[in-house]
Amino acid sequence: MSDTLNRLFAIITARKSGNPEKSYTAKLLRGGREGIAKKITEEAGEAVIEVIKGDKTRLAEESADLLYHLMVAWAEAGLVPTDIWAVLENRMGESGMEEKKKRG
Repeated sequence: MSDTLNRLFAIITARKSGNPEKSYTAKLLRGGREGIAKKITEEAGEAVIEVIKGDKTRLAEESADLLYHLMVAWAEAGLVPTDIWAVLENRMGESGMEEKKKRG
């Protein structure tokens, strides 16, 4: 799984310097954090709708859209997937409730 996401992230970072008239990724990145955040919110809302509807195919599609837009945000912020994987790895084996208490 992470290999696919790592390859997608490589494409996203390669398109940072692309032409925003020809690359949706370049357009998002040039639009800045607010535009990226707006797309994440939109895609998260669409995924929530599919969770409620119970449409697994559409949920998979909306989840892919959400992951893509999150990765664009990571690229804009200077994060790489391994930064996120490390956080997830550190949280494994720990109760979600306990982990949330640590964060306040």
